[in-house]
Amino acid sequence: MCTMITHQAKIEGRGKSGNDWFEVREANVSYDHPYDLPLEHALNIDFVNEAAGPGARVAGELSVEAARQLVQTIEAVLAQAEQRGVLEDLPQAATR
Repeated sequence: MCTMITHQAKIEGRGKSGNDWFEVREANVSYDHPYDLPLEHALNIDFVNEAAGPGARVAGELSVEAARQLVQTIEAVLAQAEQRGVLEDLPQAATR
């Protein structure tokens, strides 16, 4: 049964597909049937630039445990960067 659980976040970043990098503007996150991971349901993350068409996409499919571990790891890295005073959210050009 499809869960139809999907959320989209507007983001700023870059993604790589093949040899090319592209601007990423959205992250589509769902808990539903994966395409390739051999599970009934998975946490699916697509980093996309909808304006650039279907080729501007980087996809990931994670087990529930892997998704939770990834969330904890991201939070730990950001907390450590903040604690060290190096957490920033400025484009590289602005810091030069």
